[in-house]
Amino acid sequence: MTKSPIGGNRTGRKLGQKVKKGKLKASSRRWLERHINDPYVQRAQLEGYRARAAFKLLEIDEKHKILSGARRIIDLGAAPGSWSQIAAKVTKSTDADPRVAAIDFLEMDPIPGVNFLQLDFLDPEAPERLKEGIGGEPDLVLSDMAAPTTGHRQTDHLRTMHLCEVAAYFAVDVLAEGGHFLAKTFQGGTERDLLNMLKQNFRQVVHVKPASSRAESVEMFLLAKGFKGRRAVEGEEAAEDAATE
Repeated sequence: MTKSPIGGNRTGRKLGQKVKKGKLKASSRRWLERHINDPYVQRAQLEGYRARAAFKLLEIDEKHKILSGARRIIDLGAAPGSWSQIAAKVTKSTDADPRVAAIDFLEMDPIPGVNFLQLDFLDPEAPERLKEGIGGEPDLVLSDMAAPTTGHRQTDHLRTMHLCEVAAYFAVDVLAEGGHFLAKTFQGGTERDLLNMLKQNFRQVVHVKPASSRAESVEMFLLAKGFKGRRAVEGEEAAEDAATE
């Protein structure tokens, strides 16, 4: 079970530490204070995860069981690699038998069992190279991709939703039947066409906000569970077309 860090913390480090003013801007100092006093950051360091984002995935899995039985996983927007660390562990991926493929335009230190591509996911070569990286259909496609923020909430929402949409269509194209898709989105509403597409292809579609996602953050996660399979969806579409003729 993944428990939320409460009280003091498990690292022995005191919470509520202040950062000396020095030459830091006030906004930078506040960010740094929040970061070093964040119990999830401290717990990630204690448990060997590269980022606090690990607990977002673990908390979502605790409720929705998307990691259970996963044999192959694709991780989009993977850097610095905490989700890939979890993916490699649950799939028992090794360098000799890689079952996890990850991609990010940022550099990422190697993780045993993870085929990493330093490449923009929007690059035309990216989808095929990811599929080749695990040698079979994934049971789970993860996306923690987000466009660089501009400070304008609606613009940031639209840019990240575009990445979410591209990731969703990629998931539908590559997932094994029964697989799942999890992607970062922002509060402000998921586009209706995207939701309709996911509901057509998956048995359940929900929005989730794990406890480890900061309360002030506008991020949420879009979870589509139980991919129906491409043949099943094609069959449903054919039946609907016949009914309307």
